[in-house]
Amino acid sequence: MKFGLGVQRRKLASVNKSIGVVILARYSSSRLPGKALMEIEGKKVLRHILDRLLKVIPIEKIILATSDLASDDALEQFALTEGIKCHRGSLKKVGERFYEAAQILDCDYTIRMNGDNIFLDPEMLGQMMTRAGQGKFNFLSNVKGRSFPKGMSVEIVRNSYYAQHLEQIKADDYCNEHVMACLYQEPAPEDHYYQMNDVFPEAAGIQLALDTPEDLERTKYMLARIPAGDYTLRSTFEYYQEYGKSLKG
Repeated sequence: MKFGLGVQRRKLASVNKSIGVVILARYSSSRLPGKALMEIEGKKVLRHILDRLLKVIPIEKIILATSDLASDDALEQFALTEGIKCHRGSLKKVGERFYEAAQILDCDYTIRMNGDNIFLDPEMLGQMMTRAGQGKFNFLSNVKGRSFPKGMSVEIVRNSYYAQHLEQIKADDYCNEHVMACLYQEPAPEDHYYQMNDVFPEAAGIQLALDTPEDLERTKYMLARIPAGDYTLRSTFEYYQEYGKSLKG
């Protein structure tokens, strides 16, 4: 299934009513503090992510979920400035914070989006949203097997299904920190759908997430060269390769 973004917007008109997105971010990142609000090419990192999300999701279906620590006041202010909802919850109980934010959106399905997924592919997200909108699956992901790059991760869960697992998630520190981890523990249930990258497998598992100072340098290089709105997996990989070549002189 593959459509251009224009076709996707029409196909997603009804789906959008039942799917929202929770962006998880915090200021106190251990490896790259404040990364969510760093400016690259004149825009904050979260604004880059928001621009990509808005290609396929209406703004009223987006919420930023951050912690209740004072250090994350700036993230709440960002949400207010950009006109998106904001929920503040526990710093460490991320799974619980995700669920609380999803309840505010009041959708059937919720997309989990990390605040470092700056190279999100809107077309791929739209494809997965369309599949979720069919109502056949409780959990959809492109993470299993890492056939897509890190930093292009998409996970979509039916809210009622997540609620069924919430006590298990809250009771397990690892699951609570990694939000969806417990859902992968089941082998391959029929109500799970795992999107695989069979279009451009060369990009499997490469690091595109913004997590370290080294990632920041690569991201700056790539965004300075990628034409506005060019969000394809192939072109992103090509600029990733170009950056690697630049390091070798």
